[in-house]
Amino acid sequence: MANYTLKATKDTVHLGGFSHLLKPALTIDSGDTIDVETYTGYYIYDKAPAEFLTPEFLDICQNLPPERKIAGGPHLLTGPIYVRDAEPGDVLEVNLEAIAPRLPVGFNAIRTGWGALSEQFTEPALRFIPLDLANNIAQFPADSGIKIPLQPFFGILGVATPESDRNSIPPGCYGGNIDNRELQAGSRLFLPIYVPGALFSIGDGHSAQGDGEVNVTAIETSMNGRISLKLRKDLSLTTPIAETPTDIITMGFAQTLDAALEQALKNMIDFLARFANLSPEDAYVLCSLAVNFRITQVVNSPQKGVHGMLPKSIFSPKISW
Repeated sequence: MANYTLKATKDTVHLGGFSHLLKPALTIDSGDTIDVETYTGYYIYDKAPAEFLTPEFLDICQNLPPERKIAGGPHLLTGPIYVRDAEPGDVLEVNLEAIAPRLPVGFNAIRTGWGALSEQFTEPALRFIPLDLANNIAQFPADSGIKIPLQPFFGILGVATPESDRNSIPPGCYGGNIDNRELQAGSRLFLPIYVPGALFSIGDGHSAQGDGEVNVTAIETSMNGRISLKLRKDLSLTTPIAETPTDIITMGFAQTLDAALEQALKNMIDFLARFANLSPEDAYVLCSLAVNFRITQVVNSPQKGVHGMLPKSIFSPKISW
């Protein structure tokens, strides 16, 4: 197995979406490990304090090639990463080995027309939030004594699809803008593959976020990570599934929370039937007894997200998949 470093430069990032036509930033074999850099804040860099900016980030913002501007989303993504021998119908296992902010500041933005209360909070607002990396906290509001623990994760983990200009805002069966704060270091995400090579991209770092991400953004943070990518030709999935040290997670994405909940529930029943050998009815009952369904996010229009968390501790023997 090889180890790679993928730096974020104007030639290795792309803006606003996913495309199977993009030139890969890196080509690897299954099982290889990548130390990856990501940046955030492409559209607000001219308002940012000095500590938010690096020469490489400024070069990206000022000189990103037109062919790496994919769609209208706001996200800078590092990649895509081409995995040799990956074919449509395979599954990509993304192991999140380490995640850490690369700069001591992030931002939060209210955007007009977006958010859970867009009709009440109509004016745009941009806040830069210092990160106390030594103590692993952010204090907000400043000098308030309110200390938010930093729990970094990548909001976007996704593969390309046959579309050439898929917007980065809504999540879907390919992953993308999942915004699930449970996917911290030590977790695994399993994504269906739709195009040769998988073409995996990563970004949208968050240092802290509440379930729902109600005002549109978290503490948006340029982030470093160590990931390994593994082909799973023994699995067949049509929707992302994740595993943390404590839980199995199924996901639902839809235009309403009711529909997203129904999808996450059906996906959990399918998982239990396949990997725990339960009947669908027993799986449905177990979901009512032991699975916790949570709002992932309500702001990535037009897709809201719900995820179900199945405690691994209730199984003896352990689920194998």
